[in-house]
Amino acid sequence: MAEAYPLYWPEGWARTRNREHSKFKTGFGAARNLLFAELGRMGASKIILSTNIPLRNDGLPRANMKPDGGDSGVAVYFQRKGKPMVFACDKYRESCDNIYAIAKTIDAMRGIERWGASDMMERAFSGFKALSSSTSREWWEVLGVNRDASMGDIDTAYRHLARTRHPDVPGGSHEAMSELNTARERALAEVRR
Repeated sequence: MAEAYPLYWPEGWARTRNREHSKFKTGFGAARNLLFAELGRMGASKIILSTNIPLRNDGLPRANMKPDGGDSGVAVYFQRKGKPMVFACDKYRESCDNIYAIAKTIDAMRGIERWGASDMMERAFSGFKALSSSTSREWWEVLGVNRDASMGDIDTAYRHLARTRHPDVPGGSHEAMSELNTARERALAEVRR
C-alpha cells in the first residue's frame, strides 16, 4: 500500500543516479496544485502524493521544505477508471520540479484524448498501472530459468520472451512486457549481489 510519507517508490522502477537541475520555473505549491488539477481533469480518484517531505495536517507535503535524506523523488498513486496507476519522477534535484514534470506529462497524455486518439491514451496508460506485489511471480518463473541462472542465461531468456510479449507483437501486451522487464531487473540485481 502506497504511503504519502516517506517516499514509496514503485517496485521495479529504476532510480535516477545523476539528478539534474530543471529549467522549470515553478514553486512547490504551484507544482503540487497543478498536479492535482491535472489529475482531477483526468478523472483520477484516491490520489496519494508520495515524497520524502514531511506532511501538513491535511496529508499533503509541506511547501518550502527539503526532503528527508535529500531524496527529491516523487510518486503519485491514483485510480483511473477503477484501475490503479502510478507516475514517478526523480530526474530533477528539486521535488517541486519532479512534481511539475509529472503534471506536465499527464497534461500531454490528456492532449492525446483531447485530439481524438483516446484509444492510444488507454494503451499508454496501461503501461502505468501500479503492479500488485500479491500477484507478481518470482523473476525466475517469469523468465523460465533456474534461480541460479547466469547473467547470460537471463539475457538470452529475456530476449527470447520479449519477442512474444512486446505490445507491438500480436498477442503481446504492455502488462506482459512490464512483468518481463521487472523480472529481468530483479534477476540482474540478484545476480550482481
